[in-house]
Amino acid sequence: MSSVRRSRWLPALLATLAAAEAGVRLLAPKARAIKPAPVEPRSYFTAEEIERGRRFARGQLALGLLGTTAELAVLVAAVRSPRPVPRRLDRLGDGPVAAGAAAIGLSVTSSLAGLPVAALSRRRARAVGLVTQSWRGWGIDLLKQTAIGAPLAGAGGGLIVSLTRRYQRAWWVPVAAGSLAASALFTTLGPVVLDPIFNRFTPLPEDQTRADVLELAGAAGVQVGEVYSVDASRRTTAANAYVTGLGPTKRVVLFDTLLDRYSRDEIRLVVAHELAHVRHRDVPRGLAYAAIVVPAGAFAVQRLSWSLAPARRGSAGALPALALAAMLVAGPTGLIAGRLSRAIERCADTVALELTDAPEAFISFERRIALQNVADLDPPRLISSLLATHPPTAERIGAAVAFEAEASALRSPASRRTPAGS
Repeated sequence: MSSVRRSRWLPALLATLAAAEAGVRLLAPKARAIKPAPVEPRSYFTAEEIERGRRFARGQLALGLLGTTAELAVLVAAVRSPRPVPRRLDRLGDGPVAAGAAAIGLSVTSSLAGLPVAALSRRRARAVGLVTQSWRGWGIDLLKQTAIGAPLAGAGGGLIVSLTRRYQRAWWVPVAAGSLAASALFTTLGPVVLDPIFNRFTPLPEDQTRADVLELAGAAGVQVGEVYSVDASRRTTAANAYVTGLGPTKRVVLFDTLLDRYSRDEIRLVVAHELAHVRHRDVPRGLAYAAIVVPAGAFAVQRLSWSLAPARRGSAGALPALALAAMLVAGPTGLIAGRLSRAIERCADTVALELTDAPEAFISFERRIALQNVADLDPPRLISSLLATHPPTAERIGAAVAFEAEASALRSPASRRTPAGS
């Protein structure tokens, strides 16, 4: 790539990274996050547990990077090909219909390229007891994902080519606007339209757990919407919980593997953590972050794709360059976004501890879930500071240790003694 072409996309990429950094600084939670006490993982986990998590999690990470590399290789090959669109599509012309068909083909080909790596990753997860779903069930899920993703890719490809033809140099503006609108739409409708295709969601019955949810929601001062249990056990033994949706579709979802295996105090902590996301409006915060980053990112994708395939602008043949440019821009931007995610999680942990006042249960939960999910218990700083969406287990335990120390200090007689002369 010539220096002239590089000069066209490099400033745009740097502007995107600057926008991502600004988004992190502007949207980082203002709520208090406990400064964790220093914690040695070997104080809470055996050497065998640490080694097991290290071997599995880092192997999975390496496979994930390999899968991404395979998808990049497909796109690079398509960009370098003198004819990225198959000849059989010629009869469709070079407009949106051909672009949609080409986008579907590119989407399916990229997915197939990463399939062997995904299968190997799944096999490793089965070996450590994380996967409960059969290979047939996994194949059916893949077919469902393709049935949903391929038409969406086709519609997106056709729309982008239409916009690049109509607006030429300024097409990144409507593409950015459309991307943000689509994100808001999928965030709102995903819980009620897409998620039920893959799992069964059941409202929590009128039992102690639901009563705890309502009590904690009142203490947190939030309207929680609905709380559901999801049949995650049909695929995995891992435990988790999450907040999803916007407005009328807002909900807290708890894995059935969490509800079945953890104590009441531990489940209350998880619920309190998720309610903190509701109180801090973390789902809208994610959309706000996208609104800051996406416009600059769309412009960078435009400039980089032009440098990758200058002769294919406005045609179906430009789609591989657009897809490759999007991946190359999203990579470093995602590394910056991880800082915002970790800051959000730290604040949610603090709220969970404050609402429940159960640091011992917090430590017990973090230890149990890390072992159940076969997490890396002592990850290198580079991994935890660049690739992780959550703080490492030792840091989260350290936050509970620090909270317990704070609470003990407040309860001590010395802390309540009136200073002389006051």
